[in-house]
Amino acid sequence: MSEVMTTTAETFIQVSEIWVPEGGMLVHKSGSYGGLAEFEAASRSESFGKGEGLPGKAWAEGRPVVLKEFDGSYFKRTEAAKEAGLTAAVAIPVFAGDVLKAVLVILCGDDAIRTGAIELWSQENDLLMLQDGYYGAARHFEWVSQHTHFPKGQGLPGGVWAAKAPILMRDLGTGYAFIRAESAGRAGLTTGLGLPVPGPDGVTRVLTLLSARGTPIARRFEIWTVSPARNAAGPDGTLIDGICEREGPLAPKHNPPVDALRTGAWHGPVGQVLGTGMPHVQAGPAGLPAGYRLFVALPVYRGAELAFIVAWYL
Repeated sequence: MSEVMTTTAETFIQVSEIWVPEGGMLVHKSGSYGGLAEFEAASRSESFGKGEGLPGKAWAEGRPVVLKEFDGSYFKRTEAAKEAGLTAAVAIPVFAGDVLKAVLVILCGDDAIRTGAIELWSQENDLLMLQDGYYGAARHFEWVSQHTHFPKGQGLPGGVWAAKAPILMRDLGTGYAFIRAESAGRAGLTTGLGLPVPGPDGVTRVLTLLSARGTPIARRFEIWTVSPARNAAGPDGTLIDGICEREGPLAPKHNPPVDALRTGAWHGPVGQVLGTGMPHVQAGPAGLPAGYRLFVALPVYRGAELAFIVAWYL
């Protein structure tokens, strides 16, 4: 099988960046900008106070924030974003207990081609309701989602709620477990990643990333569970689920040998998250599996302890 990954010119997410607290502000740590040099330069020189701009708002509210248009909003880089063709963004804060570790911001462009979904579901009484979401060109799927709710254990959001763990769901358009399968199939959505996003207020929230084949969020998804540190080297990670366009399933008893299912702190890109407890964005093929050029990983905490890492590759 060829080691060259088939790529498309369009992806659903165009920019991924990490902001970290430093001296009472959020400062730029790293990012992947896909050749949008002027927006990258504007971002690297920026910083945000609590409640300021999109990263600062996610920090202040203690939850993911979806911003579907920049004009007239609190977004601070509107002109640079407009020049780059970026029109929407989602900020995802990472909390260890009450402590903010970082904010991952992902930015998208809105056109007639890009299809996918980034959704935030929030508990209201005994149901998860759609709090907000960005869907690109998937307008019908957006309408269906706005009129859908999930009890614990049902669908992808409800499954994450019940398991208190990330879940990867395949074949969204045909899978019986995906409640919105018919509209997902019409939109071309194929793979869903759901993860809990705990915040200081204790409200149950679930973030879902839904990827389409034509304009993918990613071509490879992974979920790692974290074992507590047994020595000074730090915690270990074990791959518990994964899927790749090229290789198929990546879970245990499938393609990789057993020793490829574990990694330690500081070893490879997943190991960077194990070592730091922070989100990680890596642009460029160095250190990634052959055929990939971008890696994004998000840690998931239970209380103050790192419990899972979700990662996606392009």
